[in-house]
Amino acid sequence: MAKSGGRIGWLLLLFAAMASSAGASESMDAAFIELHTKLDYVWVFVCATLVFLMQAGFMALESGMSRAKNSINVAIKNMADFLIAIGSFWVVGFGLMSGVSQGGWYGSSEFCADKTDRPWLSVFFLFQAMFCGTAATIDSGAIAERTKFASYLLISVATSALIYPVFGHWVWRSLYIGETKGWLEAMGFIDFAGSTVVHCVGGWIALAGVLVVGPRAGKFEGGKVRKIHPHSLPLVYLGTFILIFGWLGFNCGSTLTADNSIAAIAVNTLIAATFGGLVAAGLSWLIDGHPGADMAANGALSGLVGITAGCASLTTPSAVIIGVIAGALFIVSSRFIEQVCKLDDVVGAISVHGVCGVWGTIAVALLMPQSALSEGMTRWDQVMVQCLGAGTAFLWAFGIAMLIMAGSASDRHPSFASGGARRAQCGRAPSHLEHA
Repeated sequence: MAKSGGRIGWLLLLFAAMASSAGASESMDAAFIELHTKLDYVWVFVCATLVFLMQAGFMALESGMSRAKNSINVAIKNMADFLIAIGSFWVVGFGLMSGVSQGGWYGSSEFCADKTDRPWLSVFFLFQAMFCGTAATIDSGAIAERTKFASYLLISVATSALIYPVFGHWVWRSLYIGETKGWLEAMGFIDFAGSTVVHCVGGWIALAGVLVVGPRAGKFEGGKVRKIHPHSLPLVYLGTFILIFGWLGFNCGSTLTADNSIAAIAVNTLIAATFGGLVAAGLSWLIDGHPGADMAANGALSGLVGITAGCASLTTPSAVIIGVIAGALFIVSSRFIEQVCKLDDVVGAISVHGVCGVWGTIAVALLMPQSALSEGMTRWDQVMVQCLGAGTAFLWAFGIAMLIMAGSASDRHPSFASGGARRAQCGRAPSHLEHA
């Protein structure tokens, strides 16, 4: 009887130990989940700050590519653009992009929303606002030196409050609340970090702007193209380095979680930029007999734009292919736009963001592993969906921007600065025909 009682005691102790172990395990699991959640918040916040730094990169690049007398105006417009973009996105844009979906076409809530007590909504808004700021600033370099200040602010508002968020809803609606997808997303369209949503949209807005405002005075004379050289290559290169650095947050942060996929995404991003810059510089050297000073910078940016759509699903050799073709596409398309179409794009934004954004979007379907294709799709199906998304981006962004800019075409003006301010900047009075 005593032995039986002892065995029962030992069994009770064993059960108690097992129960305690199970409770400790559950507690550890809960602690691990809480830690991972906090890491996700920190990761997205850090990446948002890196994307914010890209604003400084764009400002330096665009100011350096412009003529010295207009670099101050370009910098002022970049600051104004950022402020307008964030404000417009909070008031209207975020709601259209991530609010309750109306048939996958637009959001209908979260306008002017108070995000104080919703921490994930706050950090998600912060990250998306930085993306919106990027999309809104792309056109500024293309139409630099010849756009009235008020007209420029108007297109910034339109981009941030309507063009970018609505298209973003079509592709990224489920990122914040996963139960409803935008109509393109539901069809299987893939754009991981924004080759189309951010860069094509910005590039096609830039195309509309260049068509409406026309070239700088003296750019095309007697049927010939006159090269207007960047006034500060160090500033151009500084801006490019900052953009490459910020792009790591742009692409890696699009995971929205701190997981091990960020390592491959970072490598793909850097490799595509590297080969894009090498190819663009090499081709300009081969064609012109000397390497174009700004070609390496724009080639690297072209590679970055190209890899952005598929950086999470492509292999590193595929990233090389994307960078090589993006660098070549930049050279071919920028020369065609300038020499054949006679369009004056100061920084090459149409080629870098528009053309190479399309290439990156389609390249996802061509180069990604079969297992990564959208569910139920063949590779050809994926190609068709990617082409549909790229074409839709052009029709939407270019069409809306063209309507808005054409309506304010009469606002074309040498500069928003006074004549006296221009004389102080330039050291001389500009011709009345010259677009400052």
